[in-house]
Amino acid sequence: MRIAVISDIHGNLPALQAVLAAISAEGADVTVNLGDLLSGYVQPAQTADRLIAAGLATVRGNHERQLLKFAPEKMGRADRLTSEVLTAGHRDWLASLPVTLSPAPGVLAFHGTPTDDLQYLLHTVDASGAREATEDEVVRRLGDVPGYRLLLCGHTHLPGTMRLPGGVLVVNPGSVGWPAYVDDEPHPHRMEAGSPHARYALVDDASGRWEVSLRSVEYPWEDAAVLAEGCGRPDVAYALRTGRVPA
Repeated sequence: MRIAVISDIHGNLPALQAVLAAISAEGADVTVNLGDLLSGYVQPAQTADRLIAAGLATVRGNHERQLLKFAPEKMGRADRLTSEVLTAGHRDWLASLPVTLSPAPGVLAFHGTPTDDLQYLLHTVDASGAREATEDEVVRRLGDVPGYRLLLCGHTHLPGTMRLPGGVLVVNPGSVGWPAYVDDEPHPHRMEAGSPHARYALVDDASGRWEVSLRSVEYPWEDAAVLAEGCGRPDVAYALRTGRVPA
């Protein structure tokens, strides 16, 4: 079986279109979408329309939860802008999305960890910034997930994989639509993919166990950056053009 994995689109429709075209050419059996779908500064409502039409196996991320649960004054800027353009139909669709799903036997998909949409799985943040997580940290964050051989996560916007004891494969495909950002929680840190490409992963079990190929594709990121600038976010435009945050 061949599974395409995408995450963290953040309303970047041009990036999503490029990734879906690449996946179509690859001939995946199913595409799994790991959340943080719309909140951003490019085309959130149009992205919702495209995703609803695509009917992908999709989980909700922290931004979907925030869009549905937070009052506008409690939202961050990207959520608030997105909330203003969503229709009732968009909101019903978001509310229908599960927190976790199993798109195939032995496969579990979620946004951050199976129980926490704000927890990084394959990265750890401490006072010195972000680093790759240790195997023990990943196992502890996963908790009890017996019977699964492939675990799909997003949230960090950075592609990565880890083979756990017993052969379980963890895959983060990276971000389709927002390649770099800064955050203050739990400590100040930056997450930078290092290039503006849209990212996804292909996973298959042709060898007898799950193996992954991390992919990146070009798309018209200048168009996305111009739209972000129009929303008053030159910092996001810089990230879209470069895959890095401004110094």
